[in-house]
Amino acid sequence: MKKKTVKKTARRRQARQQDLPFKRWGGKRKGAGRKPGGERAGASHKARALLASRYPVHVNVKVKEGLPSLRQGAERETLIEAFRAGAERFGFRLVHYSIQTNHVHFLVEAKDRRALSRGMQGLKIRMARRLNRLWGRQGRVFADRYHDVILKTPRQVRNALVYVLHNVLRHARRHGKRIGKALDVCASGRWFDGWRDERSTHVPGGTPRPTVHARTWLLGTGWRTRGGGRIGLDEMPAGVAGY
Repeated sequence: MKKKTVKKTARRRQARQQDLPFKRWGGKRKGAGRKPGGERAGASHKARALLASRYPVHVNVKVKEGLPSLRQGAERETLIEAFRAGAERFGFRLVHYSIQTNHVHFLVEAKDRRALSRGMQGLKIRMARRLNRLWGRQGRVFADRYHDVILKTPRQVRNALVYVLHNVLRHARRHGKRIGKALDVCASGRWFDGWRDERSTHVPGGTPRPTVHARTWLLGTGWRTRGGGRIGLDEMPAGVAGY
């Protein structure tokens, strides 16, 4: 009897020892996961919002620090060649652009989020390859993935048009400079037909258009009829949501 009692006691102790709580590791931890790339990576890595084909999109891409200005003559023409090659692919359409010193703004249309992603990926690859060839270098050109804002109202679209086509005025004001009523050669304003002064549009003879015409109602006519009308050459960009 004593031997049976000892064995039962041992089994009970073993069972109790197995029930001891253990600290668990793993799972989501603060600060874990892939970090944004680039010295000044600012684009959110949250899941992007769904995109309907009727909405145009304002997109911004930044280059890495330490690279030459994109507004120089050779760099500008190199980028325009890239725009021309990737302006319409996979249900993606590039309608307007503005080249700044270290970033580029786009107004685009896409049939859905996947088309936008594929179109922008192809455009960034073309831009990077051409710029690296021009600079005689290899490696990454862009600091992080692109940032985008979906435009859903005529007023939003008009504000975005002013912001993109007159972005140089915004930067000039920030640095205390004054620019007269002149089109920015680093933006697509030369092909824009929505200026108040229609004579302001001037495209050098034989220069093929690097963008395509808008197909959405919002970016085509909606911003004119319900967003505030045509845009003045000296109209200063206001703040745009998301930028």
